[in-house]
This record gives sequence, C-alpha cells and structure tokens, in this order.
Amino acid sequence: MVFMHVGDKFFWFKDEEFARQTLAGVNPHSIKLVTEWPLKSKLDSKIYGPEDSAVTTELVEREMRGLMTIKEAISQKKLFIIDYHDLFLPYVSKVRQIEGTTLYGSRTLFFLTPDDTLWPVAIELTRPPMDGKPQWKQVFTPCWDSTSVWLWRLAKAHVLAHESSYHQLVSHWLRTHCATEPYIIATNRQLSEMHPIYKLLHPHFRYTMDINALAREILVNGGGIFEKSFTLGKYSMELSSFAYDQEWQFNLQALPADLISRGMAVEDPTAPHGLKLTIEDYPYANDGLLLWDSMKEWVSDYVNHYYPNPSLIESDQELQAWWTEIRTIGHGDKKDEPWWPVLKTPKDLIEIITTIVWVTSGHHAAVNFGQYTYTGYFPNRPTIARTNMPTEDPSKEAWKTFLKNPEGALLQCFPSQMQAIRMMAVMDILSSHSPEEEYIGEKIEPTWAENQVIKAAFERFNGRLMELEGTIDERNANKDLKNRNGAGVVPYELLKPFSPPGVTGKGVPNSISV
Repeated sequence: MVFMHVGDKFFWFKDEEFARQTLAGVNPHSIKLVTEWPLKSKLDSKIYGPEDSAVTTELVEREMRGLMTIKEAISQKKLFIIDYHDLFLPYVSKVRQIEGTTLYGSRTLFFLTPDDTLWPVAIELTRPPMDGKPQWKQVFTPCWDSTSVWLWRLAKAHVLAHESSYHQLVSHWLRTHCATEPYIIATNRQLSEMHPIYKLLHPHFRYTMDINALAREILVNGGGIFEKSFTLGKYSMELSSFAYDQEWQFNLQALPADLISRGMAVEDPTAPHGLKLTIEDYPYANDGLLLWDSMKEWVSDYVNHYYPNPSLIESDQELQAWWTEIRTIGHGDKKDEPWWPVLKTPKDLIEIITTIVWVTSGHHAAVNFGQYTYTGYFPNRPTIARTNMPTEDPSKEAWKTFLKNPEGALLQCFPSQMQAIRMMAVMDILSSHSPEEEYIGEKIEPTWAENQVIKAAFERFNGRLMELEGTIDERNANKDLKNRNGAGVVPYELLKPFSPPGVTGKGVPNSISV
C-alpha cells in the first residue's frame, strides 16, 4: 500500500496489477467509461431480481476518500467499469449445476488517478434468485481489516475468472477467429484470384480456416480443453454465441470506433489519429492507433490505385457480391442491422478492408500473443473459480473455516493443479510464433511486387512499421508512462510488428494462424 499526499487529501492505493492489465494486458477491450449513475441491470427483474446495483453513491465516494463526488467523477471522466453483470447472470444457475465451478454476474469499478493509473474501487458479485433463495449481491472493496482483505482477494479471483472467460470466448475466439470466417468464405466464393481486392486480402486469411478447424477439435469442442478449464464449462460456446447476439457489430470492430463506443476516446480533429483518449496512458490504444493508421494508409494507397474513379466501386459486380454475401449470408442473422457500412465509394472500401485487416492482425495479436505472459502464472489470471464466496449463505461452520484458513479458501477457489498445468501448456502453444511466421508489412507478396506503384506503397508501409517498433520501445522506456514502465511492470509490446520465433509477447502476424 502507498500513500500519496495531494494538497490536504490522501490517495490510498493498493498495487493492483489487475487494474493496470485492463489497459495493458491481454484483454484491453472490456473496460468502459461510466456515463450513467446509478448502475442498473437491463435484465428482467421478475426473473433475475431487483435491477438496482448494490454499488451505492455513498460507498464509491467513501472509497474515493472524499476527492470528489460521483457527479464530479462522471463529468470529469474519472470512473470506469468492467461490466459482466447482464452477460453472465443468465448463466449462473446453469453453470452452478456443473461440478467444480461456479459463477456470478459481476461489476468492477475503477477510479482514474492523477498519474493516469487506475485504482480499484469496488467489486460487485450477484447471484440471481435460484433454488428457492432470493437474489444475493454484495460489494467488496479494498479494506484494512484482515477479513475484508481476504474477501477482496476472493472477489478478485472471481472477477479474474470472468475476465479470462470473456477474453477467451469473446475478445479472442468470437471477435477474431469466428467473425473472420464469413470474410474468408465470401472472398473465395465471390472474388476471382485475379481480383485486386482478393490479392490484398489473401495474406490476411492464410491458415485461419485450418486453425479454426483444429480449435473445434481440441479446444472449443464439447468436453474439450476450454470446457474443462474455464468457468462457463459446457456453456462456453453458448456464452460466445450469446455475446455475438448482444454485442457484435461490424462497424465497432474498427479500433477507433471501438474506443469511441466504450467512452475511451472522443473524436477530435486536432488530436493525433483524430481521437482524444479518455485515459492518455492506454498502451493498447496508443500503440494500436499507430498500427491502425499505418494499415489504413497502405490500404488507401492500394485501393485508390485500383479504383481512381468512385463509380468503379458500385460497378464492380464481384466486389458488390462479396460485400453482400458477408452481410446477408456470412452474418445473416444480423443482415438487417442499420450499422452495416454501405459500399459505394473508395472511402467505404478502405474502411471496410482496414477493419478486416485490423481484426485478423492487430486485434488478434493483442489478445493472443500475451496469453502465456499473463495467464501462465495462474494466480495472476485464473481461468476458473471453483467455489462460492464465503459470505453467500454461509453456515456457521463454513464461516469459521474461512476465518481460520482464508488462504486455503483462496486456493480452493483457484483452478486445480491439473487445470492450471493444462492451461499453462495451452497458453504456451497459443502464444508461440512459428519460425515461418508471416508478419504484417514484412515481406511483399509477389503479385504486389510486379506493380511499381503498389511496390512503392508497400515499402512505405514497411517503413512506417519499422518506425512503430522504435516508438513502442521509446514509450516503454518513458518513466512517466506508469502503465508500461516501472518496477515489476511488463513492457507493452504486443503490437510491435515483428518478432523472432517462440513465446516473445510481441509480433503481429498477417493472419490468424494460431
């Protein structure tokens, strides 16, 4: 714990690495700005219980040590949340029927400190009405007394298991592996191999269908590794599908749009990338936007060369059939959504292709190649929580056991030895680059090299990526950037474009190949 004296106020901190990892870890896609108060569930209260959160104004203001009111914190964009309450709560009763796992709906609140780091404020865990019992919910906070400290650690274990499940099933499997399949199928069905857009996209689709087929055999299959190792158990793929229905939008797969939708950035023509970040020291966003801009410039050079006249886009029957299939067949259950981009101009095509390229390269690299780094040591990121909180309907004997041996209670909640070893091995494999890895912007495709205009554009792209490597190194060496520099802080390198083979925690391949 560290005290900082600012004027006549005291900031109180615990060194919460899990808070930093929401900005610079393996799942930097869940954190959102709090814009409404009080927090409320949108689920049916007749089924899931009262909609009001147990996180009260008084509790949060107490944890902020009188620095500001809730109203001030929200207006000054200082309050953030990771909210798995409504997504997970419908699965609680089903998951709890599986031996060796449990589940809650959860909310985790963070306060943004003056040095741009996040301070955990509260964790709320909720169980819906079930087995004749009413809804149960409780808020846990970083505290001084030993009992509350151990309860806080247990609550964190549950939230981290939720984080692991969401990361693997949604941020990783759904948003990259699954969502890309319709792009690949439509490209092969509707665009000839001679089509310039086929040639542009092909490197970003190599090996993806193969790795997805392999994953369906041993990772996400019924009774497979994920079902044995993650909190959702046999409902893992169902949760992934539910998240697709509730959350997935093509337009929000673009990095700038994703950041804006989560309140992590606002449009600002005077700012770099045209965006002003809500948290300036947000490593994933800072590095990602540089990579996004480099990709977009390359795609723009390529598209504008082949489509110098905007009318050529609408008259390209193959291209229009490609985009129609992606929307109406590949993602057919969302074909009537109003958020689908139109495809009428080169600008439209550039945005669509940059989004696809980002998902298959930058986004996937950010959520994949740091898995061993962060999950290999299971207490940092447990994949499963096996026991309920000791305060949920406790018997006198169970509560006495917790008080006598809280460390034992935490170990019982963590993954079993076999689960931990299994995930260490899997994460090591998933985080590895092969010696034949094909990195973005590293080697030019033979068909591109035949065209001098495209060859020159690719060389500029390669140069920008080399500059990005140096920029990321400079940022990681900057002592003012507390989310990527400091004692015990893992440098953020997941979006460095190039890497040697092995588990390196960096490198952005062209395609989803592992």
